[in-house]
Amino acid sequence: AVVSYTVDRNLTLQNVENKQTVTMKGLLAILFCILASSALGFAPSAQRAVVSRPSTTSLSVFGKRKTEAQKAEEEAKAAMYWQGEWVCKDCGYIYNRAECANMYFEEQGAGFRCPQCSGPRRRYAKKVGDRVGTTLDGGDAPILIFSFGGLAATIAFGVWAVQNL
Repeated sequence: AVVSYTVDRNLTLQNVENKQTVTMKGLLAILFCILASSALGFAPSAQRAVVSRPSTTSLSVFGKRKTEAQKAEEEAKAAMYWQGEWVCKDCGYIYNRAECANMYFEEQGAGFRCPQCSGPRRRYAKKVGDRVGTTLDGGDAPILIFSFGGLAATIAFGVWAVQNL
């Protein structure tokens, strides 16, 4: 009985090893198929003949020519805006339309900032000759007036609170 058990056990172990070998061979075959199919996907395709056709478009390096109507419209728009220079009072940067989406300074929104020092739009002023004026929105005067007004109101409230407590 002992001998037959040993033989049966060895046969059982051989069956398990055979199943593992078959399973491992199957996994290797599947892995090889996946790798082969991915390699074929990146393989160069057949050579194609190159046919050159005459181009109907030209390279527009400088853009299209403007019609007379477009030129007149642009001149009318330019006449509505200040033709002089706008200068940042903080850093001296001179506003350049070409650097700012080809927009006139007056077209810039309230959130516009100086590209050089990030100063707000209100810090820009018109430059006439050697003189620099203030912007359309009054410069810093409204800010200073309301700041000193708020300081005076705070001091007055503090004095009133101390006397009435």
